[in-house]
This record gives sequence, C-alpha cells and structure tokens, in this order.
Amino acid sequence: MNETYLYPYSAKEARERNELSLWRESHRANIACREAIEDTIRQNFDGLYLNEDCLAPVLAEYGYKRTERVLTATLQELSWDGRFSPANKQWAERRYIPQDERHNAAITVRSHPDVLDGFVDLYRKAYQKLELFGAEHCVGDRAEQDFTGKVLVLSPDTLKESCWSQADQLWYARSGFGCEPHSSGRAVFATCLSDGETARWNREDFIGVLDEKHLPDWAREKLMELTAPRQEEPAAGEMKLE
Repeated sequence: MNETYLYPYSAKEARERNELSLWRESHRANIACREAIEDTIRQNFDGLYLNEDCLAPVLAEYGYKRTERVLTATLQELSWDGRFSPANKQWAERRYIPQDERHNAAITVRSHPDVLDGFVDLYRKAYQKLELFGAEHCVGDRAEQDFTGKVLVLSPDTLKESCWSQADQLWYARSGFGCEPHSSGRAVFATCLSDGETARWNREDFIGVLDEKHLPDWAREKLMELTAPRQEEPAAGEMKLE
C-alpha cells in the first residue's frame, strides 16, 4: 500500500503552513491513484459489465483513504452530471474536500461517468464490509457533549488502515480538558477497550459518543471491568475479613 501521507489541506493552506513539500508529494500520489482507477476501469470494462475484482489492485496500491479522496473529489467536481446516482452524489457531498479548483481538476477521474458510477458502488460496498463505526452509530450533539466516562468512536481518518477495526475504534474517555465541550483544551486521555492501551488523543479525533445499542458484547464486558469500583487493599497489620 502506498505509504505517502494523504495531505488534508489545499495548496494555499499548505503554503501558509510552510508544508508545500508534503502537499506536493500527496498531490502526486493522488494523481497516480486517479490514473490507476482510469487504467483498471479501462482494462476491466468489456463494454457491458465492469469486473467486480477491478477495485482490489487500486486499494492494494493506494488504500481506502486516497481512493476515496480521488473518487469524492471527482463526484464533487462533476456534481452537475446526471449519470452519477443520487446515492453516490450524496455520499460524496458528505465528505470534505479542500477547495482547490485547479488541483482538484487534476485528480478528477476521466472515465465514462456511467462506468465510474459502478466503480464508486464497488468502493462503497468494500468499505461497508469493513463494518467500521461512523457518525450513524453515535448519539447526541458532539459539540455539546462531555466525553468524560463515555465510550467514544475514534475516526478511521485518525487510524492507519492496518488498524481499521471496531476494536481499535472504541475508547473509554477518562479525563482531559478536551472532554469538556467548550474548553480551550483539546487533550482526551482514554483507554482502548480492546487491549487496555492508554493514549492521549485530541477531541476532534473522535466522531462522537457511541450509542449503547451498538456496543458489542466483548466491549461491554471490557467496559464493566474498567468502570468496576476497586476494592481497597487492607492496611498493613489489618485483617482481611471474609
């Protein structure tokens, strides 16, 4: 998988942040991903059907995040085209793409829209099979919630794709100014429910508070262990009553 960092901002913002080299490297990888999508569609469309296996080599080389960036940018650039399904257009509209007209045009896939729409379908199905938690699994207004003592959903964008699993997404928030909704602090100190790892995250790294109805049984057991009251050890010289 391409390990090039997927730069999240526009060229203008990169210049302001003195990060143009990072942006350029990422942009080159985005263009290469666009070309790979065009190439695999060209090789796997027989005039009637698109081979469902054509997505695999693109994901293997460029990963889900970059492939989604290119597809999303393409659908946003071609939002006027009625050959893309309403469902795919709505999917693309819900994703953030930096406003950078000239450079976004450079990563717009040039395959036939009808066939490209089918490729987007394949991507969305592949992503859904990962069964990651998203905003639809969370409750409440994230901007107004106190995270302390809650099970939080870590955004897949924060994780490496090799760590994309529900187990790596669920964290129990213990403390930190970032837990408070209107605090100027960002730090959230939390414990991973799957392995007990503790880490410091930023508030914006989390999608929100998990709806309890979506909490897996294994995570519920781990949560009970974390939140169970600790029994105090008897002081030296004291007898432990049975």
